[in-house]
Amino acid sequence: MSASRPDLSAAAWRKSSYSNQAGGDCVQVADVYPGLVPVRDSKTPHGPVLLIPHQSWAAFIAELKGAHPAGR
Repeated sequence: MSASRPDLSAAAWRKSSYSNQAGGDCVQVADVYPGLVPVRDSKTPHGPVLLIPHQSWAAFIAELKGAHPAGR
């Protein structure tokens, strides 16, 4: 049995604070989906969306912060 996919049509997408204003290669995430973090490519906003479990996303971000000099 698969879980139902959330309706993302009204999602409020945001880019990383590390993104530049020129629109470069960025990912966007949407909040307020319990237990999930929707992620998409900013260059193709109507393209596919990855649905990542919140705990996995939190671990990913924690790892990035640990590897980034500003995160230490």
